[in-house]
Amino acid sequence: MIRDLETAKSICFLSEAEEKLLSSVERPIVLLAKRESMPVVEDVAPGNKYLGVMLPYTPLHHLLLENAPPLVMTSGNLTDEPLAYKDEDALVRLGTIADYFLVHDREIFTRCDDSVARVVGQKTQMIRRSRGYVPNVVKLPFGSRQVLAVGAELKNTFCLLKDDLAFPGHHIGDLKNLEAYEAFSTGIEHLKKLLHAEPEIIAHDMHPDYLSTRYALESELPLLAVQHHHAHIASCMAENGIDEKVIGLSFDGTGYGSDGTVWGGEFLVADFQEFERVAHFAPVGLPGGEAAINEPWRMAVSYLGAAFGDRLLDEDVPLFRRVGPEKVRAILRMIERQVNTPVTSSCGRLFDAVSSLTGVRDFVSFEGQAAMELEMCASELYSGHPYSYRIFKQEDCHLLDVADMIREILEDLRRGTAVGEVSRRFHETLGAGVTEMCGIIRDEKALGTVCMSGGVFQNALLSGILMKSLAAAGFRVYVHSLVPANDGGLALGQAAVACHRSSLSRSG
Repeated sequence: MIRDLETAKSICFLSEAEEKLLSSVERPIVLLAKRESMPVVEDVAPGNKYLGVMLPYTPLHHLLLENAPPLVMTSGNLTDEPLAYKDEDALVRLGTIADYFLVHDREIFTRCDDSVARVVGQKTQMIRRSRGYVPNVVKLPFGSRQVLAVGAELKNTFCLLKDDLAFPGHHIGDLKNLEAYEAFSTGIEHLKKLLHAEPEIIAHDMHPDYLSTRYALESELPLLAVQHHHAHIASCMAENGIDEKVIGLSFDGTGYGSDGTVWGGEFLVADFQEFERVAHFAPVGLPGGEAAINEPWRMAVSYLGAAFGDRLLDEDVPLFRRVGPEKVRAILRMIERQVNTPVTSSCGRLFDAVSSLTGVRDFVSFEGQAAMELEMCASELYSGHPYSYRIFKQEDCHLLDVADMIREILEDLRRGTAVGEVSRRFHETLGAGVTEMCGIIRDEKALGTVCMSGGVFQNALLSGILMKSLAAAGFRVYVHSLVPANDGGLALGQAAVACHRSSLSRSG
């Protein structure tokens, strides 16, 4: 947190659009490019070109910052727990990590995280939508039912729909424990009271084990399950006022697929009523399930195994020396025997694999760390030559196979190519492959509109490459700006799909 715009300019670079966003009445945290000489230690945002900067938004903040240097702020909570917003709760839960507490004679009525945003191509991109933006509405191109959508498990938000107005709730966080679940259910009741809303139907994710799904199942209201990646695309359509079939690029880390596998690199033909999975990234094993999310080197081994087959262990791979040959053999045996190795088409896991393969990140301490650091190290310059990839059709679905790219990345690393150059070429290759796949879908389905959604599109480099290449190929391209591309925007899509489906069924 900094005192004023002049201080912000002394530590970061600001465009006119970023300056406007930073000083807006909503006062979000804005991700800004760091200056080399900034007086903030690297450990505040290690391995990141950007710094989250915010201006004071309460009288107390202004008093604190009046004669102070930039202050490092963090949320008042432990990992995976909701914010502590009552004094007695904070003193107990944060007593072992905080040296002092600044309390106030005005009680906080409800917990609410700071919003986080950035500017990409002169357009605001929400990373976390909460304080300042809630309960602002998103107007839908249709509506009649009152719907409660309960979101997913990670970066949870909920959404209430009245008539044609959607009210996305504040950021809850990851629903992984009782405290977070209670904050989630309390937040829903608070928004219902504010809006005088009485939902007629609850929309939820198809994943049976999400706490948000269990909340829906315990309700006495009619339920409607919405597939995770369909909800992502519907969310992008809803905030852009689109009510037609589109090509939906739904790229993220994990989502429960309608075939029971782990999706995440999906090309959908979708509207609010239904979707068709017309293409996806070629699936690989997810060795260890969730362990592979926390240890990206496992995904690197999985992609290497798909690329080299039985001769993989004969290859010179620096990764093997870092993690140990025995661990690599164990992972390969798991994949071969299909032991605790679900199949995934996830684009997010592909980023993890390349991050580990290039030596950027083998283990993570927070979600998306490997992909983020891979993006941050990408070179500004590009040779203009993407890696090889293959598109082929299997039954009624097109597959984007990156095995050739994995082999060529390994060859680049052996030749001593800088990791930044490899990262940039990887991003550009994804842009080329995805654009080509969209062209194939356009030829088959006669569609010219593309909506991009999912956590992968928080990657500003990939998003920029795709927006440019798709537009050059003649597509109309839509992205998020009102709600996050990540799972924080999912409930909006769930609400829109549920309203559309239930309204049609009722009228029919």
